[in-house]
Amino acid sequence: MRLFKYFDDSHYDFVRQRYIAFLITAIMIFGSLGLLAFKGLNLGIDFTGGIMMEVKTPDVPDLVKMRADLNALNLGDISIQEFGTPQNFLIRVPEQKGGAEAQKNAIETIKTSLNALFPDKLVEYQRSEYVGPQVGDELKRSGIIAFVLTVLGIMGYIWYRFEWQYGLAAILSLMHDTLAVVGLFSLLWMHFDLGTLAAVLLVAGYSTNDTVIVFDRIRENRRKFKKMPLRDVINLSVNQTLTRTINTSLTTLLSLIALWLFGGEVIRDFANAMIFGIVIGTYSSIYVASSALLYLPFDHDDKRDDHKGQEPVKE
Repeated sequence: MRLFKYFDDSHYDFVRQRYIAFLITAIMIFGSLGLLAFKGLNLGIDFTGGIMMEVKTPDVPDLVKMRADLNALNLGDISIQEFGTPQNFLIRVPEQKGGAEAQKNAIETIKTSLNALFPDKLVEYQRSEYVGPQVGDELKRSGIIAFVLTVLGIMGYIWYRFEWQYGLAAILSLMHDTLAVVGLFSLLWMHFDLGTLAAVLLVAGYSTNDTVIVFDRIRENRRKFKKMPLRDVINLSVNQTLTRTINTSLTTLLSLIALWLFGGEVIRDFANAMIFGIVIGTYSSIYVASSALLYLPFDHDDKRDDHKGQEPVKE
C-alpha cells in the first residue's frame, strides 16, 4: 500500500533549489572534514584498545554512585551503558599501562568496586575482554580498507552500469553521505567503533541504491524525450521516483526508530548512524546526485527549446 499517494502526480522543481542544496552539501562536507581534522573521533576500544565488561547486577543500581565509584579508581575515563534491562551494563575501560597484567588488575579492581555496591548479593560478570593496541591498530586498518573497497566497488558498478557522468555524480553523493555521518559522530562525540563503521557502509549502500533508481529513470527519460532539456528530464525523473523514495525511506526509518527505542544502549550508536544516514541519503539522492549531472558534459544540446509533444515539469 502506498503511504504517500500525494506524491504520485507531483511536479516539484527540485533542480531550481540546487544552489541551496549544494550550499548545504558543501557545509556538511567541509564541516565534517574540519571536525575530523581538529576534533577527531571518539574511537571505541575496538580501535584504541582497552577493556570491555558485560555485567548484570542483582538490583537496579544507583548509576550516579556507580559511575562516581568507578571513576574514582583512577583507571581513566570509564563509560557505563545500559543494555537490555536496567540491570545489564556494558563497562568500557581505557587501556592500562603495564601490559596484560595491568589489564587483569584493572578488571579485578572494577569487580571489587561493583561487589562493594551489593555486599550481600551476587554480581554476574558475563564477559570480560581486553583488546590490545596491536589488535586495535589492525582493526583500524581493516576498517579503512573495507571502507575504501566499498567506495571503489560502488564506483566501479555505477561506472559500468551507467555513463561515467553518473559515476562522478554518485561518488559526490556518496562522499556527502558518509562524511556527514562521520562528522555527526565527531560533532556529538559519540563512540565510533566497528558497529558504527558497519552502519556507515550500510548507509553508503542504501544511498547508492536510491541514487541508482533515480539515475535509471533519468537515463530512460533521456532516451524517451530526446529533445527535452536535461533540467526538465531530471525534474521529471525525480518526481516519478519520489513516491518510491519516500516510502522506502519511511519504512526503513520506522524499523530503525524501533531499534533505537528498544534495542538498548549497545546498538544505540549504530541506530543513530543509520537514522541520520537514511535521512541524508534520501536528501542527496533527490537534490545532490541528480542536480550534479547538469554540470557534466553529455551529448545533448540543453539550449534547444524545441520539444513539442514533450511535457516538462511545471515550475
